[in-house]
Amino acid sequence: MGNIRHRIENAKPSVFEQAKLLYVSTSKYEGDWQSIPHSHPFSELFYVVNGNGSFIAEGREFPVSKNDMVVINPQVEHTEKSRSTSPLEYIVLGIDGLSFSFENMTGVPNAISVQNTFGTIHKYNVQNTNACSYLNIMLEEISAKKENYETVCQSLLEVLLICMLRNDNLSIIQNSSTVLNRECMQIKNYLDSNYSENITLDSLAALTHMNKYYLAHAFTKYTGIPPINYLLQKRIQEGKSLLESTAYSIAQISSMLGFSSQSYFSQAFKKATGKTPIQHRNAYRKETQ
Repeated sequence: MGNIRHRIENAKPSVFEQAKLLYVSTSKYEGDWQSIPHSHPFSELFYVVNGNGSFIAEGREFPVSKNDMVVINPQVEHTEKSRSTSPLEYIVLGIDGLSFSFENMTGVPNAISVQNTFGTIHKYNVQNTNACSYLNIMLEEISAKKENYETVCQSLLEVLLICMLRNDNLSIIQNSSTVLNRECMQIKNYLDSNYSENITLDSLAALTHMNKYYLAHAFTKYTGIPPINYLLQKRIQEGKSLLESTAYSIAQISSMLGFSSQSYFSQAFKKATGKTPIQHRNAYRKETQ
């Protein structure tokens, strides 16, 4: 009986401590939707399982087909188009905490890079790697949601990244949290300036070209409260100021703040402050007399 033992010496800690798998999604173009140009503050890996089509990034269009991997850095506007005769089928990973550098990819056959002010997007073929196998295992894990499936998916992401770096001369260049913080600050500034407008999570997502669920998660992590709660808090704060410094009626103030009705304003105000708008105004006048 033959027996060979390979000892692992000086095992290194993960080189992807900042990388976090945000989602795994799978799509197949069936002609019932149209992707629109968008960007986001995290990276994506877009793997073509089957079909043919094209990717559009920063106004440049290039073909994609089976086994192509498109690496999308943060803040790069992009979308995809499918051929009706050979529909695109693909798997997408959202990854926070890292960006890629493609400086060493110049000699890779059929590789394409597009660059803008914020970052880059890159396409190359991964036919000779195990990328498809790792991605399919991820899909199985996230679909079944068995115990500790999140850990399995995160570990598979790290394996996939290591294989990409090893085989394709990619390198990691930065943590994307700075970009994320800038995006959240822009959303906060927008809410501060436009709190009287009809703002929803969907409208914020359309404005920022971010996935609305990721937007809510990122903003909550950045400010401590969800964006719609922050908007309500801002309106209540401005309502206090108007009640104290003007003679506008409650109905007028409600409309000025963007509330759908006076009763909703009064209800929200009391829940936040413990007083109705009238009670707050009267108490303020007594204190300042």
